[in-house]
Parts: sequence; structure tokens; C-alpha cells
Amino acid sequence: MLSILIPTYNYDITSLLLEIHKQVTGTNIKFEIICLDDKSEIHVVENKKTVDTLLHTKIIISDENLGRIKARQVLSDEAIYEWLLFLDADVMPKSEKFIEKYVKTLDSNYEAIFGGFAYSSTKPDNKSVLRWKYGKTFEEVDAKKRNTKPHQLIISANFLIKKPIFNKINRKIDRKSYGLDNYFAALLKQQNVNVLHLNNEVYHYGLESSATYLNKLEEAIVTLLWMYNKERIFDHHNKLLTMFVFFKKFKLNYPMALFHRIFNLIMKKNLVSNHPNMFLLQVYKLSYICHKDLHP
Repeated sequence: MLSILIPTYNYDITSLLLEIHKQVTGTNIKFEIICLDDKSEIHVVENKKTVDTLLHTKIIISDENLGRIKARQVLSDEAIYEWLLFLDADVMPKSEKFIEKYVKTLDSNYEAIFGGFAYSSTKPDNKSVLRWKYGKTFEEVDAKKRNTKPHQLIISANFLIKKPIFNKINRKIDRKSYGLDNYFAALLKQQNVNVLHLNNEVYHYGLESSATYLNKLEEAIVTLLWMYNKERIFDHHNKLLTMFVFFKKFKLNYPMALFHRIFNLIMKKNLVSNHPNMFLLQVYKLSYICHKDLHP
């Protein structure tokens, strides 16, 4: 009935596996847990040891680094049940009823269900503040608000989806880069997939350093531009892309790109500091997309 799929790369998933297995065993439904190690350099042995102790659980060890999209496709192809629950390696269910809440939706008319993200209320060490603050501000959103525009805030680190729907959408994504959740969200909307959001969050523990995360945001913007310029995304709820198209229509992208060239180092200094400003981050993202569009 339920295939729980966990791709991992250089991450210890022991605690996640034990918690998920305990919860799903308690529901008395048919299940399997499949992990895929994406050619990790560490934690391979301990993850396999944990898997070997758990019923209906196995791990695939890839001999090449596939990336998130291909890794998920391998997992989906291996899964035997209609419903797929994808979890990132660096998460942990917020509730002891996490699996139970998802199981209750299996007979609904929805085709994709997103549980959401949560972050610790304790501020992390200074080097990871940007990722934590961004998550607290923009990703930790109540399901009631997410359901007003169900295709807008799509976080694929914790979601349940019907296997045929996942395969149809995931196979359209032929790029290996950061930021493809935006593409996944747009494809869900374009395919008229019936989406539901729940307050069934996972804690996100794998917080990158602020400098690394800022680089990832830049990569996500390059991915977004690629989707726009290649006309891969036309029906969407992406706020940044909507604002960029507006600026471009009225030629405001030119002064915004110039602003980025002049002030990007000053903005970066704040964003990687102990007190990053979230409004400034939005300005940075908008100025960066305008700059990259004019200077690929």
C-alpha cells in the first residue's frame, strides 16, 4: 500500500529509519522502505547495518552519483506500491503520528500531499543562520495558508504522491541542478494535479553554511531562468519569476541588474552575517536574476 523512499548522500539516516519504521509498523498497513545511497563517501556501512535489521526495508547502493531527480526515479521504479512517500535524508518527523496522518489520506481524491517543513526554535550556530532564518520565514507555513495556492510552496523533502503521477512529472525533468522544486511545482500545476497540504511537518536538520546556501540560491535562480528561457514553465505561482517578468516588461531589469553589480558584495556581507535581513535577501534574489538574465 505504501512505499517509503529515502535517497541519501553522505548522511546518517539511522535515526530517521528507526523512527519511520516504528511508526509505519504501528499502522498495520502493507509497506516497504527503500533507501538509495547515491555513491556516498561516508555513512554507507552504518546505514546498511540499520537497514539489515528492519523488516520490509532495503537499500540500493548506486555505483554512480545520480543526483536527486534520477535517484528518486530509481526509487520509484523499484517501488511496488501505488503510493510513494518521499523523504529527504536530513529530516525527522515532527509528530509521532506522522505516518498515520499520511495513511488517512490514501483513500482521498488527492494525488499529491505535502506535509511541510519545520525548523527548531533554537537559533543554530552563526555559520548556518541564513538557511535557518530563511526556512523559519518562508518555508514554515501553516497548511491552511499553503492550501490557498496549493502549487506555490512545494517542498519535495516530505511528500506523498501516487506513483503514476510522480513518474509522469519526474520524467519530464531532464536537468541536474539545485532549485528543481520550482519546476516540479509548475509541472504539478500544468498537469492539473490535485494537491493537498497538511500540517504534517518534518524538521529540517541538514542546515548548510550561509555561504553555501547563498550559492545554492544563486544556482536555483539560474535553474529558474533556464526554465523561463526554454519555455519549460508557463503556468506557475513562483513569486520571484512573476516579479522578474514584471520588471523585464517595463525595462526595470536594467537598473536592477546594475544595482546588483554595484551592491552585491555589500548585500552578501549582510546575508552571511549573524543577522541576515530577509527583505535584503529578496532584493538580492531579484537583482541577481535580472543580472544573470542580461549577463549569462
